[in-house]
Amino acid sequence: MGTALARGWGEPVLCSDAVLAAAQRLAAATGGEALASNAAVAERADLVVLCHKPYQLAAVAEQIGGRANAIASILAGVTIDALEEAYPATPVVRLMPNTAVEVRRGVICYARGKHLDDALAGQVLDLFGRSGKMIATPEDLIDVAMGLSAVAPAYVALIAEAWADAGIARGMPATLATELVAEAIAGSADLLIARGQDTLAVRRAVTTPGGVTAQGLASLERSGVRPAFRDALDAVLGHLA
Repeated sequence: MGTALARGWGEPVLCSDAVLAAAQRLAAATGGEALASNAAVAERADLVVLCHKPYQLAAVAEQIGGRANAIASILAGVTIDALEEAYPATPVVRLMPNTAVEVRRGVICYARGKHLDDALAGQVLDLFGRSGKMIATPEDLIDVAMGLSAVAPAYVALIAEAWADAGIARGMPATLATELVAEAIAGSADLLIARGQDTLAVRRAVTTPGGVTAQGLASLERSGVRPAFRDALDAVLGHLA
Protein backbone atom coordinates (compact mmCIF):
# COMPACT_ATOMS: atom_id res chain seq x y z
CA MET A 1 0.00 0.00 0.00
CA GLY A 2 2.88 2.35 0.70
CA THR A 3 4.16 1.82 -2.81
CA ALA A 4 0.71 2.49 -4.27
CA LEU A 5 0.45 5.75 -2.32
CA ALA A 6 3.92 6.90 -3.41
CA ARG A 7 3.19 6.16 -7.04
CA GLY A 8 -0.12 7.99 -6.82
CA TRP A 9 1.53 11.09 -5.38
CA GLY A 10 4.02 11.12 -8.23
CA GLU A 11 6.59 12.96 -6.11
CA PRO A 12 9.96 11.97 -4.65
CA VAL A 13 9.70 10.26 -1.28
CA LEU A 14 12.12 9.35 1.47
CA CYS A 15 11.76 5.69 2.36
CA SER A 16 13.28 2.89 4.37
CA ASP A 17 12.69 -0.84 4.52
CA ALA A 18 14.16 -3.79 6.37
CA VAL A 19 15.09 -5.00 2.90
CA LEU A 20 17.18 -2.15 1.49
CA ALA A 21 16.59 -3.27 -2.10
CA ALA A 22 12.83 -2.74 -1.64
CA ALA A 23 13.39 0.83 -0.48
CA GLN A 24 15.76 1.41 -3.38
CA ARG A 25 13.17 0.20 -5.87
CA LEU A 26 10.56 2.59 -4.47
CA ALA A 27 13.05 5.46 -4.44
CA ALA A 28 13.96 4.76 -8.05
CA ALA A 29 10.29 4.63 -9.07
CA THR A 30 9.52 8.01 -7.46
CA GLY A 31 12.80 9.83 -7.94
CA GLY A 32 13.20 9.80 -4.18
CA GLU A 33 15.83 8.53 -1.77
CA ALA A 34 16.25 5.28 0.12
CA LEU A 35 17.65 5.85 3.61
CA ALA A 36 19.46 3.40 5.82
CA SER A 37 17.04 3.50 8.76
CA ASN A 38 13.58 4.49 9.91
CA ALA A 39 15.18 7.03 12.23
CA ALA A 40 16.87 8.72 9.28
CA VAL A 41 13.53 9.04 7.51
CA ALA A 42 11.85 10.51 10.61
CA GLU A 43 14.59 13.08 11.08
CA ARG A 44 14.25 14.40 7.52
CA ALA A 45 10.55 13.98 6.69
CA ASP A 46 7.75 16.43 7.44
CA LEU A 47 5.34 13.51 7.75
CA VAL A 48 6.10 9.84 8.43
CA VAL A 49 3.69 7.35 6.90
CA LEU A 50 3.64 4.06 8.79
CA CYS A 51 3.36 1.19 6.30
CA HIS A 52 4.90 -1.61 8.35
CA LYS A 53 3.15 -4.66 9.84
CA PRO A 54 0.78 -3.81 12.72
CA TYR A 55 2.67 -6.01 15.19
CA GLN A 56 5.79 -3.90 14.59
CA LEU A 57 4.20 -0.75 16.06
CA ALA A 58 6.21 -0.69 19.30
CA ALA A 59 9.49 -1.62 17.64
CA VAL A 60 9.22 1.10 14.99
CA ALA A 61 8.06 3.67 17.54
CA GLU A 62 11.17 2.90 19.56
CA GLN A 63 13.27 3.78 16.51
CA ILE A 64 11.52 7.00 15.46
CA GLY A 65 9.67 8.23 18.56
CA GLY A 66 10.67 11.81 19.35
CA ARG A 67 12.08 12.28 15.85
CA ALA A 68 8.87 12.34 13.78
CA ASN A 69 7.07 15.66 13.31
CA ALA A 70 3.77 13.94 12.53
CA ILE A 71 2.54 10.39 11.94
CA ALA A 72 0.10 9.06 9.35
CA SER A 73 -0.77 5.42 9.91
CA ILE A 74 -2.28 2.98 7.43
CA LEU A 75 -1.85 0.04 9.80
CA ALA A 76 -4.84 -2.29 9.84
CA GLY A 77 -6.46 -2.69 13.23
CA VAL A 78 -4.19 -0.20 15.05
CA THR A 79 -6.34 2.38 16.82
CA ILE A 80 -5.62 6.05 17.40
CA ASP A 81 -5.29 5.30 21.12
CA ALA A 82 -2.58 2.75 20.34
CA LEU A 83 -0.82 5.18 17.99
CA GLU A 84 -0.90 7.99 20.55
CA GLU A 85 0.39 5.65 23.22
CA ALA A 86 3.27 4.68 20.95
CA TYR A 87 3.92 8.31 19.91
CA PRO A 88 3.02 10.51 22.91
CA ALA A 89 2.29 14.16 22.02
CA THR A 90 3.02 13.54 18.34
CA PRO A 91 0.19 14.49 15.94
CA VAL A 92 -1.28 11.36 14.38
CA VAL A 93 -3.91 10.59 11.78
CA ARG A 94 -5.25 7.13 11.01
CA LEU A 95 -6.03 6.40 7.38
CA MET A 96 -7.32 3.41 5.48
CA PRO A 97 -6.71 3.71 1.71
CA ASN A 98 -7.17 1.14 -1.01
CA THR A 99 -4.69 0.35 -3.76
CA ALA A 100 -6.59 2.40 -6.33
CA VAL A 101 -4.62 5.35 -4.90
CA GLU A 102 -1.93 4.24 -7.35
CA VAL A 103 -4.09 5.61 -10.19
CA ARG A 104 -5.42 8.53 -8.10
CA ARG A 105 -8.86 6.94 -7.83
CA GLY A 106 -8.60 5.58 -4.33
CA VAL A 107 -10.90 5.78 -1.35
CA ILE A 108 -9.16 7.00 1.79
CA CYS A 109 -11.07 6.84 5.08
CA TYR A 110 -9.52 8.83 7.90
CA ALA A 111 -9.82 9.78 11.57
CA ARG A 112 -7.83 12.46 13.37
CA GLY A 113 -5.90 12.11 16.60
CA LYS A 114 -6.32 14.66 19.38
CA HIS A 115 -2.94 16.35 18.81
CA LEU A 116 -3.55 17.02 15.10
CA ASP A 117 -4.42 20.70 14.67
CA ASP A 118 -6.50 22.06 11.81
CA ALA A 119 -3.55 23.49 9.88
CA LEU A 120 -1.59 20.25 9.88
CA ALA A 121 -4.74 18.22 9.24
CA GLY A 122 -5.38 20.32 6.15
CA GLN A 123 -1.90 19.62 4.82
CA VAL A 124 -2.20 15.87 5.45
CA LEU A 125 -5.64 15.66 3.88
CA ASP A 126 -4.47 17.65 0.87
CA LEU A 127 -1.54 15.29 0.39
CA PHE A 128 -3.61 12.11 0.58
CA GLY A 129 -6.47 13.73 -1.30
CA ARG A 130 -4.30 13.86 -4.41
CA SER A 131 -4.70 10.10 -4.61
CA GLY A 132 -8.46 9.80 -4.27
CA LYS A 133 -11.59 10.59 -2.32
CA MET A 134 -11.07 11.50 1.35
CA ILE A 135 -13.92 10.35 3.59
CA ALA A 136 -14.02 11.30 7.29
CA THR A 137 -14.97 8.18 9.23
CA PRO A 138 -15.69 7.69 12.94
CA GLU A 139 -12.66 5.98 14.35
CA ASP A 140 -14.67 3.08 15.74
CA LEU A 141 -15.83 2.33 12.18
CA ILE A 142 -12.42 2.45 10.49
CA ASP A 143 -12.09 -1.33 10.59
CA VAL A 144 -15.55 -1.71 9.04
CA ALA A 145 -14.53 0.83 6.40
CA MET A 146 -11.47 -1.27 5.67
CA GLY A 147 -13.70 -4.30 5.17
CA LEU A 148 -15.75 -2.33 2.64
CA SER A 149 -13.32 -0.15 0.71
CA ALA A 150 -9.72 -1.19 1.36
CA VAL A 151 -10.47 -4.68 0.06
CA ALA A 152 -12.49 -3.38 -2.90
CA PRO A 153 -9.88 -3.70 -5.69
CA ALA A 154 -9.40 -7.38 -4.85
CA TYR A 155 -13.14 -8.02 -4.59
CA VAL A 156 -13.86 -6.22 -7.84
CA ALA A 157 -11.06 -8.11 -9.57
CA LEU A 158 -12.56 -11.41 -8.38
CA ILE A 159 -16.05 -10.36 -9.47
CA ALA A 160 -14.73 -9.21 -12.86
CA GLU A 161 -12.92 -12.50 -13.31
CA ALA A 162 -16.01 -14.58 -12.48
CA TRP A 163 -18.20 -12.33 -14.61
CA ALA A 164 -15.89 -12.55 -17.61
CA ASP A 165 -15.55 -16.31 -17.14
CA ALA A 166 -19.31 -16.62 -17.66
CA GLY A 167 -18.93 -15.01 -21.07
CA ILE A 168 -15.85 -17.07 -21.90
CA ALA A 169 -17.82 -20.22 -21.14
CA ARG A 170 -20.29 -19.09 -23.82
CA GLY A 171 -17.57 -18.71 -26.42
CA MET A 172 -16.44 -15.07 -26.01
CA PRO A 173 -12.67 -14.46 -26.30
CA ALA A 174 -11.12 -13.82 -22.87
CA THR A 175 -9.68 -10.42 -23.78
CA LEU A 176 -13.01 -9.18 -25.11
CA ALA A 177 -14.98 -10.51 -22.14
CA THR A 178 -12.58 -8.94 -19.65
CA GLU A 179 -12.58 -5.59 -21.46
CA LEU A 180 -16.39 -5.49 -21.58
CA VAL A 181 -16.68 -6.30 -17.88
CA ALA A 182 -13.94 -3.89 -16.74
CA GLU A 183 -15.37 -0.98 -18.72
CA ALA A 184 -18.89 -1.83 -17.57
CA ILE A 185 -17.77 -1.79 -13.93
CA ALA A 186 -16.00 1.55 -14.34
CA GLY A 187 -18.93 3.18 -16.09
CA SER A 188 -21.43 1.75 -13.63
CA ALA A 189 -19.44 3.14 -10.71
CA ASP A 190 -19.45 6.59 -12.33
CA LEU A 191 -23.19 6.34 -12.91
CA LEU A 192 -23.81 5.35 -9.30
CA ILE A 193 -21.78 8.33 -8.06
CA ALA A 194 -23.59 10.67 -10.47
CA ARG A 195 -26.91 9.41 -9.08
CA GLY A 196 -25.88 10.29 -5.55
CA GLN A 197 -25.05 6.68 -4.56
CA ASP A 198 -28.74 5.80 -4.94
CA THR A 199 -28.34 2.09 -5.64
CA LEU A 200 -32.07 1.46 -5.91
CA ALA A 201 -32.56 4.24 -8.48
CA VAL A 202 -29.75 2.86 -10.65
CA ARG A 203 -31.15 -0.66 -10.51
CA ARG A 204 -34.64 0.54 -11.36
CA ALA A 205 -33.33 2.60 -14.28
CA VAL A 206 -31.78 -0.53 -15.81
CA THR A 207 -34.35 -3.14 -14.84
CA THR A 208 -37.55 -3.72 -16.80
CA PRO A 209 -40.02 -5.90 -14.87
CA GLY A 210 -39.67 -9.44 -16.20
CA GLY A 211 -36.83 -8.40 -18.51
CA VAL A 212 -33.34 -9.79 -18.92
CA THR A 213 -31.78 -7.67 -16.15
CA ALA A 214 -34.52 -8.72 -13.74
CA GLN A 215 -33.81 -12.34 -14.52
CA GLY A 216 -30.09 -11.88 -13.94
CA LEU A 217 -30.62 -10.02 -10.66
CA ALA A 218 -33.00 -12.70 -9.41
CA SER A 219 -30.39 -15.35 -10.16
CA LEU A 220 -27.71 -13.43 -8.25
CA GLU A 221 -30.03 -13.06 -5.27
CA ARG A 222 -30.80 -16.79 -5.31
CA SER A 223 -27.07 -17.50 -5.41
CA GLY A 224 -26.61 -15.53 -2.19
CA VAL A 225 -24.76 -12.41 -3.29
CA ARG A 226 -25.82 -10.43 -0.19
CA PRO A 227 -24.92 -13.12 2.38
CA ALA A 228 -21.60 -13.61 0.59
CA PHE A 229 -20.63 -9.97 1.14
CA ARG A 230 -21.82 -10.02 4.75
CA ASP A 231 -19.75 -13.14 5.36
CA ALA A 232 -16.73 -11.51 3.73
CA LEU A 233 -16.99 -8.46 6.00
CA ASP A 234 -17.41 -10.67 9.07
CA ALA A 235 -14.30 -12.62 8.04
CA VAL A 236 -12.25 -9.41 7.74
CA LEU A 237 -13.39 -8.09 11.12
CA GLY A 238 -12.88 -11.49 12.72
CA HIS A 239 -9.29 -11.51 11.50
CA LEU A 240 -8.68 -8.11 13.13
CA ALA A 241 -10.26 -9.07 16.45
